[in-house]
Amino acid sequence: MSSESMKRPRTKPPEVRRDELMDSAQSLFLEKGFTATSVGEIVERADVAKGTFYLYFATKDDVLGALQTRFVDDFCDRVDAAVTREDGGWSQKLDAWIAACVDAYLDKFALHDLVFHQHQPANRAMKSANPVITRLEEMLRTGAAKGAWIIEDFRITAVMLFDAMHGAVDDALTVPAESIDRDVLRSAITRFCRNALRLGG
Repeated sequence: MSSESMKRPRTKPPEVRRDELMDSAQSLFLEKGFTATSVGEIVERADVAKGTFYLYFATKDDVLGALQTRFVDDFCDRVDAAVTREDGGWSQKLDAWIAACVDAYLDKFALHDLVFHQHQPANRAMKSANPVITRLEEMLRTGAAKGAWIIEDFRITAVMLFDAMHGAVDDALTVPAESIDRDVLRSAITRFCRNALRLGG
């Protein structure tokens, strides 16, 4: 084997290369803003040829859409894990859902704002397909079947509880994130959601 072939980097799997391009784009979008970032800068940071970018994405908007999907998937995985770990009753699972959502949002609020406020195809369609709401709806439905609460419309209730949580965190972010008392915020949202479901506490 020649020294030249030994130095040539191995081809990375497509999913790894795609993730690296997304990581580079994400860091640049957060640093400079979406509009100010060029495809050339993305490929330079990812250390790939410009043509490689177009094997995976047609435009910067496609990258942003992929980042949004990844954000939602990671958010749902984190919330699902928290709810699954909770081995108490259904009201405790609801509490775990709230706490995990609040923390996941606050931990990644800059990325959240990037992928949801910059990328706005159709907000109504986006909410309809929101997997966080869909998972909450299923949890409410399952809890009702177990006698944990009485709910007339699972979908509307899930949407309203999600919007309450989301709105409260958004309002809290009018101050720097590091100064937010998460315990106070989580407690306030939990009380509201428990009252909405007539759980007390």
